[in-house]
Amino acid sequence: MTAIKHALQRDIFTPNDERLLSIVNVCKAGKKKKNCFLCATVTTERPVQVKVVKVKKSDKGDFYKRQVAWELRDLTEVDAKDANKENPEFDLHFEKVYKWVASSTAEKNSFISCIWKLNQRYLRKKVEFVNVSPQLLEELPKAEESVPSGENQSVAGGDEDALDDYQELNAREEQDIENMMEVCEYAISNAEAFAEKLSRELQVLDGANIQSIMASEKQVNILMQLLDEALAEVDTIEGKLSSYEEMLQSVKEQMDQISQSNRLIQLSSTNNLRLLDEINFLVNYMDLSKGHIRALQEGDLSSPKGIEACINASEALLQCMNVALRPGHDKLLAVKQQQHLFNELRDGFSRRLTNHLNNVFVHQGHDQSSSLSQHSAELTLPKHNVLHRDLLRYAKLMEWLKNTQREKYEGLTGTYVDYMTRLYEREIKDFFEVAKMKIAGTSKEGKKFATLPRKESALKQETESLHGSSGKLTGSTSSLNKLTVQGSSSRRSQSSSLLDMGNMSASDLDVADRTKFDKIFEQVLSELEPLCLAEQDFISKFFKLQQHPTQGVTQGEGCEADGTVHSRLSSGGEHRHSLSEKDMVRLMMNNIFHCIEVELNSLIALGDKMDSFHSLYMLVKMSHHVWTAENVDPASYLSTTLGNVLVTVKRNFDKCISSQIRQMEEVKISKKSKVGILPFVTGFEEFAELAETIFRNAERRGDLDKAYVKLIRAVYMNVEKVASESLKTPRDVVLMENFHHIFSTLSRLKISCLETERREAKHKYTEHLQAYVITSLGQPLEKLNHFFEGVEARVAQGVREEEVSYQLAFSKQELRKVIKEYPGKEVKKGLDNLYKKVDKHLCEEENLLQVVWHSMQDEFIRQYKHFVGLIGRCYPGSGITMDFTIQDILEYFSSIAQSH
Repeated sequence: MTAIKHALQRDIFTPNDERLLSIVNVCKAGKKKKNCFLCATVTTERPVQVKVVKVKKSDKGDFYKRQVAWELRDLTEVDAKDANKENPEFDLHFEKVYKWVASSTAEKNSFISCIWKLNQRYLRKKVEFVNVSPQLLEELPKAEESVPSGENQSVAGGDEDALDDYQELNAREEQDIENMMEVCEYAISNAEAFAEKLSRELQVLDGANIQSIMASEKQVNILMQLLDEALAEVDTIEGKLSSYEEMLQSVKEQMDQISQSNRLIQLSSTNNLRLLDEINFLVNYMDLSKGHIRALQEGDLSSPKGIEACINASEALLQCMNVALRPGHDKLLAVKQQQHLFNELRDGFSRRLTNHLNNVFVHQGHDQSSSLSQHSAELTLPKHNVLHRDLLRYAKLMEWLKNTQREKYEGLTGTYVDYMTRLYEREIKDFFEVAKMKIAGTSKEGKKFATLPRKESALKQETESLHGSSGKLTGSTSSLNKLTVQGSSSRRSQSSSLLDMGNMSASDLDVADRTKFDKIFEQVLSELEPLCLAEQDFISKFFKLQQHPTQGVTQGEGCEADGTVHSRLSSGGEHRHSLSEKDMVRLMMNNIFHCIEVELNSLIALGDKMDSFHSLYMLVKMSHHVWTAENVDPASYLSTTLGNVLVTVKRNFDKCISSQIRQMEEVKISKKSKVGILPFVTGFEEFAELAETIFRNAERRGDLDKAYVKLIRAVYMNVEKVASESLKTPRDVVLMENFHHIFSTLSRLKISCLETERREAKHKYTEHLQAYVITSLGQPLEKLNHFFEGVEARVAQGVREEEVSYQLAFSKQELRKVIKEYPGKEVKKGLDNLYKKVDKHLCEEENLLQVVWHSMQDEFIRQYKHFVGLIGRCYPGSGITMDFTIQDILEYFSSIAQSH
């Protein structure tokens, strides 16, 4: 252990100016035995720092490295575990508890004793030593004796105190000693003689000093006499100073009186200045000119100059009323009188202003000169720009009224909403009546549409009945009459009546009529949009309602019923104050234009009732206007209302698609005639052509794509169903023709979302074309077909091809008999009959006869080559050949096609 201690001192602590006092070999308790050393050290320089250092042997070599160091002043407790028994475990409590196990109890005790001594010597800190034997905690003097001699200077500290008393000689003292030693050269060799000489010289010097003192006694007496004279002179001077002080005291009292008078004069002047300042303040800020008072009491609210004078006077009055009075001003009688005057002026002017604006609102609501009859030809709404311009002159007065008389301000708000609601309701209803008449025309049926009930339930029932009456994809085409709807007699009679109702002027509702409806609907939206935006902008400016975003109102609050809106506008002030300004604008707009959404829904129901395809036009137009309104102001009344109506339009569009799908499912085919192209297939073509025209560059293209997918899936499913039910036309022909038509339509229109369905249609068309060709060609050479099927079956069973001719049923003689039954003339006759049959199966609209005939030619030649190959392999050298060649086949097919 001594060698390790010296090595640690040399390698670790000496370079850091530290001295190692105690060491103990330890390992952590409860873990793997990884030994290390705990060292107690002190620094060699002052102030002395005492540390506990953890040293560990390096894993890469035999040298030691310093790992962790703790200051002894951070130690709070030392726990030796057991004071009576030998136990190598102990704990040190620093910022946390470190548990150690020493290699021996003796090393542990020695280390704890050293810690105790260092604590007593340097820190004087009360560290708790728990479970430590009393013999280890010795007193400090004993501890100093127990420290090794080499460490005594650091631990005991006695020599350090002695060193503090030693002082070095300065340069003069050194020089004096050197001079003395030069005079007495023998001082070094004979110290006693040197000391005797110094003693004699000291005695001589003392005698000289005594004589000098005795000689100066006379001079001391003279000095004392002079001092007595000086004291007498001082007394004289003090008497004179006392008399002077008495004279100055009277002067001081007079000056104090003068100073007090000056101070009172200054205070009076300051108070006068302050009083003047207060008076100026009250006069400047609480004085209203006579001109302003006259304007408030008698100002003309009809002329621009009078309005301007009233605005200036109201602003001056508000400034006087809002002045921040200083403490005590409100107790002055003049101030109270002036405030009373201001209140009377405010109340009187607010009454005049309220009455005048009420008259303006009432006059505008009852005496509106513009009539819709003047605008019926071009279908436009009356503009209120002049009214807005005239009323905006009062905007500042409304702001003044809002800040001073909130109740009157809110009363004016309610009055404006009431009268403008009546005005706009009358104009908007007349406007929509004209729009309905233009859409429906002047016929009786048009008048019936124009007076369409506005109840949503009736609209829903009528719309559904119209949709249910159609037998084809569209509810407005004349081809509906071609369909045969089978069912009970009651349902048939009901359907016929609905069909008549749904097909009113069906021949007239063509593309031109739809375009006319589209233009009228666009005109309606284009007229409503600037009207709502102008009114909302006017309300915001006139009533000084800033449309800043708010967080406290949910979307549901903005969609309240009209009655609720009106009640909230006309309710108490406490509830209105809880609404933000943005909410006030929305509530006022909802009340004024409450009929817009109802009228739009009525117009939409009319258009949907006349032609279900109108929902496509309305969806595109409404989506565009909603998008435009949201870009202008997402929270505006127009954006919210059009968004609600867009939901209705989208619902009608979805209902239209669902109705088309339901009509597909209800289609029944005639059992006595061939099927051809199904009505809903051509209907889908018409729908897609129309939709692509309408939705070109539209914002809601995604809705159309979803509808396309639903419709095409329904078309595919119902084509399969009708083909399975067909008795007159083969199933493959129905599928081939209809999927070919669908493939041609999708290829021509190039609808990107239906690319997968286009490829599927092509696959199904090709598949059923091949199936129909194979099925049809099995009949002209039926016996030859059966013969070679038997040959292939024998080969498949393991019979070698060249041995098939030895089978009795498939001998050469049997083959010749079968071939003789199919001479060239018979084959041509069979093909001619096949052509006629195919011609009966196929419809003229799709024009697939030549395509099918060419496919049959290729299939027939393929079969012919297959038969020839089997003859060559199974009957080699027999010389058996068919009665016709490939060239003959080509000639047969060509001549048959030309003859028909």
